[in-house]
Amino acid sequence: MLPTSWRSVLPHLDELPSDRSPRVANGQSVQANLPLELVRQSMSGKEFWPIPEPIADAYRKFRPTPLWRATGFERAIGARVPIYVKYEGGNISGSHKLNTALAQAYYYSRAGVRELVTGTGAGQWGTALAAACALFGLRCTVFMVGSSLSRKPYRGVLMRMLGAEVHASPSDLTAVGRDHDGTRGNSLSLAIGEAVEYAKATDGAAFCIGSGETYSILHQSVIGQEAQQQLAELEADVDAVVGCVGAGSNFGGIALPFHAEAAATGAPAPMLVAAESSTTPKLTRGVYAYDQTDATGTGPLEAMYTIGSDYVIPDSHSAGLRFHAAAKVVSAMRHAGQIEAMGIGQVEALEAGRLLTVHETVLPAPESGHALAAAAKLATGGGEGLRAERGVLVCASGHGYLDLAAYQQFLDGELSDVAPRPEALVAAVSGLDQVAGAHALSAVGRQS
Repeated sequence: MLPTSWRSVLPHLDELPSDRSPRVANGQSVQANLPLELVRQSMSGKEFWPIPEPIADAYRKFRPTPLWRATGFERAIGARVPIYVKYEGGNISGSHKLNTALAQAYYYSRAGVRELVTGTGAGQWGTALAAACALFGLRCTVFMVGSSLSRKPYRGVLMRMLGAEVHASPSDLTAVGRDHDGTRGNSLSLAIGEAVEYAKATDGAAFCIGSGETYSILHQSVIGQEAQQQLAELEADVDAVVGCVGAGSNFGGIALPFHAEAAATGAPAPMLVAAESSTTPKLTRGVYAYDQTDATGTGPLEAMYTIGSDYVIPDSHSAGLRFHAAAKVVSAMRHAGQIEAMGIGQVEALEAGRLLTVHETVLPAPESGHALAAAAKLATGGGEGLRAERGVLVCASGHGYLDLAAYQQFLDGELSDVAPRPEALVAAVSGLDQVAGAHALSAVGRQS
């Protein structure tokens, strides 16, 4: 059954550090052009937020999404405990991103905005927003990481079919794009920075984002709430919940409702495991510090686990995970010891995706492969100290039909993993103000 409300984890957090004003040379910072309801969803202690009927009606076209026990995958990896897969790839965007895109388009249209502008990495978010804008009568402009768009041109085609304008980032449409020095060309922060600048200069437009913001994580709570009900119907018991992390919406959507339920009822909470790309190891090798969220440096500084917005991220086929920091909600929970993290390489992620394809006839995106690889470690006892004793729930957050080039390179043995250089990580965060009591995780982070 489709949940009737989103569920916020904010009432159950001990502390969420406030944002800080950015340090910009001209003294001008970007003022968020958020509808009031999204502001309330980001700041209120209210736990349940009724889903407006127009959004619920759109959800009903693809929700609830399926959950099943992946017995074939279990056998293939030699799992000691059951693994349950929650699959979010069966909608027009091919991922979980549509959950918040529909909500945001609805609220922005009611606020009188005429155009939404965004940055996207792998393209699922851009596609989701294009679809939501089409449904609610808004124009849509998307800046997509150029290296990803060149690998997946049909993402751009689909966005254009839905009425969006699509630009490879870096572009010559913005000062951020024109002034880049080549160091951030594979980073989502640059695409976001271009979108921020473009929206600010365009009448009737607003910048929006689909992953790290507190309200976007709230909208994704339909995933975890559905999973809780589906597991109950199967009489299944899990003690580990896994999602992949770019900024945090997929992981937050599947995992945080379990934390909220445990906090509200006093029941034991399952282990919540964030699977990140080993090329972008903010939760496993980053610092908890105030950092900028995009390449303009004009937005608020947020308390996040980060490897630094200027860090040159090694190339990989997981563009959706190639963001330098984790959402402030996810970061606060990591700092409080409520979240575990694993770094997964792209070769291991694509192998996990191949196994799911062969044994469950579902083709996952490379980003989802990171979560599947982490789930396999938990279920087999190979998680370097992290292991599940009763069962694992994992979110496969998107399909991989536009990622077959990556799988082809994997099958041909052409891929390898590039580990971040420790000295580069240290340099990228050296100027950041760490949150009081925080420490780097490089000495204890789990990397595969």
